[in-house]
Amino acid sequence: MDLIVCLKQVPDLQQIRIKRETREAVTEGVPFVFGEMDKNALEEAIKIKEKLGGKVTALSIGSPKLRDTIKEALAAGADQAFLMIDPQFDNLDSAAKAALLAGAVRKMGQFDLIFLAEGSADNYSGQTGPRLAQLLNLPFINYVKQVEPGSGTVRAVRNMEGHFETVEAQLPAVIAVTSGINQPRIPSLMQILRASKKPITELKPADVLANPSQVSEKQVVMVSNLAPVEQRKMVVLEGATDDNITSLVNSLVKEGVLRS
Repeated sequence: MDLIVCLKQVPDLQQIRIKRETREAVTEGVPFVFGEMDKNALEEAIKIKEKLGGKVTALSIGSPKLRDTIKEALAAGADQAFLMIDPQFDNLDSAAKAALLAGAVRKMGQFDLIFLAEGSADNYSGQTGPRLAQLLNLPFINYVKQVEPGSGTVRAVRNMEGHFETVEAQLPAVIAVTSGINQPRIPSLMQILRASKKPITELKPADVLANPSQVSEKQVVMVSNLAPVEQRKMVVLEGATDDNITSLVNSLVKEGVLRS
């Protein structure tokens, strides 16, 4: 099967610091990675390739740092990568990214399934997947926790929180996976070394869109990004244990943490 995985480059959330004085996030110098659910999407495509044969293509949009980040996907098992790189691409909105991805998919030619994460690790809007499917006029299945491609169709189990739903769609189709679908593998040293030899193709907006200017103005402007205010009262309880337990429970009820 020919499988495409759309991956989003995001700052490593584990390395972001918060300024205590201003509550602002410090992102300078933070490395870029692919989100955890993006890795789930890639892992699922690789598992299908290992079972049924075929090829996995990683597709991503981002800043020039993407040239390094994509090596993570190639080391994990993607056979090749198509990139669209521009310093402003990190701030494109979902509509612009879906337009670029759709144009790239059309240029890449035949495929059976497109995988992507249910939502990105940074803003988690969940809009790119359905927009992409709409532009390509393809079936779209989201919240997927299990995928079973068949002959001309794909069957998927969706996690609807209160219940599971099994659906079927014609191929080709777009699949958005949840974090519980699998456990992404950790590439070996040899796989990491081999990643640099795999083909990487860079595309420009003019290569995939009839009117490239349609995405240039669709930028997300960050108005505010502050950590929530933390208030620590530092209450110290002294005395007998039984009295302290009663005081603690009463205090928690008063604060609304517990119900009386």
